Amino acid sequence: MNRCFKHIACLVTTFGLVSVTAQAQTTTRPSAEADPGTGTLIVLNKNGASASLLDRTTGEEFARLDVGTGPHEVAVSPDGRIAVVGNYGGREPGHTLSVIDLAAQSVVKTIDLVQYHRPHGIVYMPDGERVVVTAEAERKLLVVNINSGEVELVIDTGAQGSHMVVISPDAKRAYVSSMGSGSLTVIDLVNGERIKIVQTGQGAEGMDISPDGREVWVANNRADTISVVDTVSLEVVATVKCATFPIRLKFTPDGERVLVSNARSGDVAVFDAVSREIVKRIEMAKGWQPPTDADGNVFSQGPVPIGILIPPDGKHAYVANTNVNRVTVIDLETLTITSRLTAGLRPDGLAYSPLVLAVD
Repeated sequence: MNRCFKHIACLVTTFGLVSVTAQAQTTTRPSAEADPGTGTLIVLNKNGASASLLDRTTGEEFARLDVGTGPHEVAVSPDGRIAVVGNYGGREPGHTLSVIDLAAQSVVKTIDLVQYHRPHGIVYMPDGERVVVTAEAERKLLVVNINSGEVELVIDTGAQGSHMVVISPDAKRAYVSSMGSGSLTVIDLVNGERIKIVQTGQGAEGMDISPDGREVWVANNRADTISVVDTVSLEVVATVKCATFPIRLKFTPDGERVLVSNARSGDVAVFDAVSREIVKRIEMAKGWQPPTDADGNVFSQGPVPIGILIPPDGKHAYVANTNVNRVTVIDLETLTITSRLTAGLRPDGLAYSPLVLAVD
């Protein structure tokens, strides 16, 4: 069993035994007062090998596109027109990227990475032509030209299980978290060189860089901690305790808060980015009856929050609850859950486009 599926397998029920009922697929619409904003949400369905497009205003799915096996993470171009999906694979390692024209609501290209497998963390470069993507199996970071399909640059991370990636605001550096090594690799994208490997904690996975580029926060899922890395000294300057199995992490656009999804404890922790103190823990299952299986049994292992998305307006956070096929919507002003949306089987990676694509 591959590393990514292995560390999730202990958390979720095997979906081959689950049949989501019609009632479970009903979308809870945001209220008018919630002002959910406009644009399109992209939700990757790992077990459905698909990408769902949801109208952000209504919360309704208006398209579902087939991609490769085990889609985990997705990046959207700066102009919001193209989405690129990393097809991580299942029992067999994936080695492709699916390129989606969002306006056409169509997969227009599949890029074969050939000798590079398990593409996972993915970020668009500011030029809108290239993405950086991890090839977990080979411990590499790739720079891929989306137009030509060419792998332009290959950099060894020097660490095991290189999973997620973020880039600095000036796009000169990349930071790669590696679960197997419990570390953060710092890469010079200009010269194509590895700068340093920073030890963080066991299971280093979810991560984000502050909007000002001064700090990288890394969620260590096996240590139940967050490491704060200074991007100048490239040292861990703080270690913060978190809830159980922190798996994804996102800064709010204003840089004031950090949200962390905790897969095993079933909540999202909200931290003050300056004091590094916890502000609130938002329980994903509180006040809500989760869906049932074909025999009427409630899912028994909790909602398992993983992917987190915060659109640029900073109004809401969207959290993929992979074990109950839901995306939970959090109002970032009140830190309360406002609605729950439905996509496909085992939603995980999330992204946003400002394009309004749904047709009334």
